[in-house]
Amino acid sequence: MKERAHKKEDEVRGIILEIISSSNLTQKLELVDTLQRIGVDYHYKKEISDLLCSIYNDKDGGSNDLYITSLRFYLLRKLDTLSLQTDVFEKFRDEQGIISTDDVSCLLMLYDSAHMRIHGEEILDDIITFNKSRLQYMMMKKLESDLAEEVRCTLETPRFRRVKRVEARRYISVYAKKAVKYETLLDFAKLDYNILQDIYCDELKELTIWWKDLQSRGDLSFARDRMLEMHFWILGVLYEPYYSYSRVMETKFTLLVAFLDDLYDNYNTTEESNIFTTAMERWDEQTTDKFPEHMKALFINILNTTNKIEEELKLQENRHAELVKKLVICTAKFYHAELKWRDEHYVPTSVDEHLQISMCSTACMQILSLVLISLRDVSPTREDDVDWIFTFPKMIRGVCIMGRIGNDIMSHEREQASIHVVSTVQTCMKQYGVTAEQAKQKLSVTIEEAWMDIVEDYLDQKHPMELLEKSVDVARTMDFFYKYDDAYTLPLSLKDTLTSMYVDSV
Repeated sequence: MKERAHKKEDEVRGIILEIISSSNLTQKLELVDTLQRIGVDYHYKKEISDLLCSIYNDKDGGSNDLYITSLRFYLLRKLDTLSLQTDVFEKFRDEQGIISTDDVSCLLMLYDSAHMRIHGEEILDDIITFNKSRLQYMMMKKLESDLAEEVRCTLETPRFRRVKRVEARRYISVYAKKAVKYETLLDFAKLDYNILQDIYCDELKELTIWWKDLQSRGDLSFARDRMLEMHFWILGVLYEPYYSYSRVMETKFTLLVAFLDDLYDNYNTTEESNIFTTAMERWDEQTTDKFPEHMKALFINILNTTNKIEEELKLQENRHAELVKKLVICTAKFYHAELKWRDEHYVPTSVDEHLQISMCSTACMQILSLVLISLRDVSPTREDDVDWIFTFPKMIRGVCIMGRIGNDIMSHEREQASIHVVSTVQTCMKQYGVTAEQAKQKLSVTIEEAWMDIVEDYLDQKHPMELLEKSVDVARTMDFFYKYDDAYTLPLSLKDTLTSMYVDSV
């Protein structure tokens, strides 16, 4: 498969170079879009950059075609920061200031491109508001099944927010049904997907051995058993084949974080929590004498796993290796900070007050910090980039807010059946004097604002693009897991997706 894929990869490169030298703007745009959506763009970073530069320098820019203008805006916004302004859409406004069309494919592209918005871009806000209703209306008409599915998928999750591997698996099937001009591209996408799937399965074998060994060292039955789901979560952020070690390491680390979440939420008293958190800060196995058995087993497993990850990173001459321990301790302290609310039945006065504490316990900052540490072989890590993440800047804060509110909206009713930290839903209800459903609607607006914060920092590009892209990927996985349920706690809804990721080849 690898030999065949290598040959196809070179053939596709030839197609790209041929199109770069052409003057066909539509072909260039659609090729870049297809490469990204079928999941092979990581093979052609330089060629795609050259293609997009030629698209940017095109004097006409498809200025009189709404579809081409929308696709061009979407692709260049992702590459060329904020230099591409929204005034490219002005000429398409009607007398009421509305931009719309009866062409469903064009409407979909317009709607997707508008989700590259930042705060204050009213024309994009208007496009989303009006055309969402337009697309919903079209869904009620008799569209062809494939087109209806595209509309449904777009309304569910705009293109920029989709998990790349999930979209690649979906779009390979979509692309295969089209009048495919480049059969070689489709063949290569299928081979590449299957090769990566095989790599993921090898990683699961390694993780399963580690996981069973971990479970044999003490009673961890109090915690959710989500090794597979966690690996999928991480491959949503790091899917490329050369990140195999990072995926395995991140999966182990994030499972430890999940253990801590379950422990602090449900299985210790305030006194036990104080003792456990103090022991974590001291990082000393000798402090476990007074621990209940399940806490002792967890503590020792956390120490051993973290120390081993640190040793492995040091062998790789990673100068940030010792940060792993700091991230684990930070996580324990973040969870511990919430317990006062639980035990005092405290409801914060505002959602902002709630998020000051609760966004930290989503573990998004910790995951991204470890991602950045593990990128050193591909993109050398700078000290100021690590420090930047630890300060919870606007982008990281946006990702954390998405994770916290998305989780709370989906788990609110279930968690109220037990003694639990008050959710942002309850806080919002108290702040505005509204029902749970009304609170969820308000919080959905907060999620949209968080997305604009994320896009704004992404487009500002004051930090390495690799880091910014992975930050967006964490947001994408958060959105996916909490779209219609708390899929981490109740993972049955993931069954088809996980089967397509690990079992069913293309």
